[in-house]
Amino acid sequence: MVSKRFIAKRLLLLVPVLFGVATLVFAILQLAPGDPARVIIGQRASAEQIAQVRDDLGLDDPLWVQYGRFLLDAAQFEFGQSYKVAQGRAVRDVLADRLPVTIELALYGQVFGILLGIPLGVLSAIRQDSFTDHATRVGALTGISVPIFWSGPLLILLLSTYLGWLPASGRIGSTIFLPTSWTLFGMELPLTGMVTVDTLLVGQFDAWISAVQHLFMPAAVIGIYSMALISRMMRSSMLEVVRQDYIRTARAKGQGARITLMKHGFRNALIPVITVIGIQFGTLLGGAVLTETIFGIGGIGVTIVDAIGASDYTLVQGTVLTFALLFTLVNLGVDITYSYLDPRIDQ
Repeated sequence: MVSKRFIAKRLLLLVPVLFGVATLVFAILQLAPGDPARVIIGQRASAEQIAQVRDDLGLDDPLWVQYGRFLLDAAQFEFGQSYKVAQGRAVRDVLADRLPVTIELALYGQVFGILLGIPLGVLSAIRQDSFTDHATRVGALTGISVPIFWSGPLLILLLSTYLGWLPASGRIGSTIFLPTSWTLFGMELPLTGMVTVDTLLVGQFDAWISAVQHLFMPAAVIGIYSMALISRMMRSSMLEVVRQDYIRTARAKGQGARITLMKHGFRNALIPVITVIGIQFGTLLGGAVLTETIFGIGGIGVTIVDAIGASDYTLVQGTVLTFALLFTLVNLGVDITYSYLDPRIDQ
């Protein structure tokens, strides 16, 4: 059981981390070349128009005033408007539309990696130096080495073009339309933005099947890389655990090998693997740009690349800070899982 004191301490540690990230983002964009006002209004704008935009945005205020206003707005999730990519929409609304897409993709990719990586790692460790072990290690090395911009089109060519089993792009069938809300106890609630969840909420099971078919290939592409790292870490961690004295003691008392490994070894071997899973999930949130581009999924990864290319400063700031918050929450989840697996950490 994880204590509330442990969780409170970890939550308090998130504050300086987020403060540091916000400061760094503000400083980098302040040092970036170019005038944000000229970028927003265009290169042919007059000096009077640029001066008006700078005054409206508070860019002429002292730096410490801009910094304080930025921190206050960030604490309220108010990042202003997107002036290029989303054409005047609030950054918060853009994030609300695009972020669930990337979270859904990263979540299914991570589930794919966990369901395959952990069993393969355990099997490889139990059968060390066997054919199964060598095949698993070669497969893991291949999964790490193959780039997404190659494996993605290859899967499309095989499963979509040649075999016709799965759709090549998108998140759901083009003829399927979902409502904007769902009803719970007579209340109208907004949808989550994740199609596999929303189709179940509104009871459209045919649409759910379509969403699963569309997301299978992109989730598999990023899941293969995650699976490779998880299986390699699980193997090395399991091999280290099975050599410990308490494992030999349990075997000497007559306990079966399978019970010893799964009851005593697996739980302790899982601790370093949790770290890899947490880091990988954070990486998938920010690194799904290629996958989203290849499969035509309009997530936050593609959005932030477009925002950087268009010098959309407000959208860049809001996206980076949101990623930082999600990453710190993932690390909090990892710490809580640590404490559950090994109660000594909660001391």
